[in-house]
Amino acid sequence: MPKKASALANEAAAAVEKDLGGGNVTPRLQRLYTGVVHDVMRDLGLRDFTLPHTIRPFTVAKTVAGPVFTLSGRVNKKADAHATLLAWTGFLSKAKAGHVVVIQANDDEVAHMGELSGETLMRKGVPGVIVDGGTRDVEFLMEMGFPVYARYATPRDVVGYWMAEAIDIPVKIGPVGISPGDYVLADRDGIVVLPAARALEIVKKAEAAMSAESAIRKGILSGMDPQEAYLKYGKF
Repeated sequence: MPKKASALANEAAAAVEKDLGGGNVTPRLQRLYTGVVHDVMRDLGLRDFTLPHTIRPFTVAKTVAGPVFTLSGRVNKKADAHATLLAWTGFLSKAKAGHVVVIQANDDEVAHMGELSGETLMRKGVPGVIVDGGTRDVEFLMEMGFPVYARYATPRDVVGYWMAEAIDIPVKIGPVGISPGDYVLADRDGIVVLPAARALEIVKKAEAAMSAESAIRKGILSGMDPQEAYLKYGKF
């Protein structure tokens, strides 16, 4: 029986943990949510780390977390079908287990993720895809349980039109720069990007913030005045 996406993701996370010498923060990041991570990063003085709100969960609204594996490409109307598919399958072959694929599409016309590609990536242990572009085969991807965050859906594919050009390079989506080694966290509220050098610091502070929120929630549920709760805990 084929392994489920959750089992593949767990295996992939373990492999990444080993590769990064125990420095992988994915398991801890996975237990957080974008709102608390956003607030921590804002309070740390970081800017431009929230991806555009137009990129939303198109298949299953699962939380996706992990280091990034980037792909950049663009429209090339002179490329033939073979060239575009050769470049695309080359990208799929090189995608890394436990890494979230982030695609800078530079395009508003075609789908940059579909059923066969999603199946390939899922079986490699990729936890999800974030694309500043389109997707297709949405029903199939939903049945698979594979998370794809995108801007739109269309049946039109990349063949003979869109060329994958570079992998694992710095990309920019909206105002946000994303580099290999950075982490992403995506959920129903949106997507935040954690710079590699500060990922562990951010996660630790977000964990502490969640503990404080639990105390505030307990106070509110017991009848505490909201302003009193804010003054006591310093947040709301």
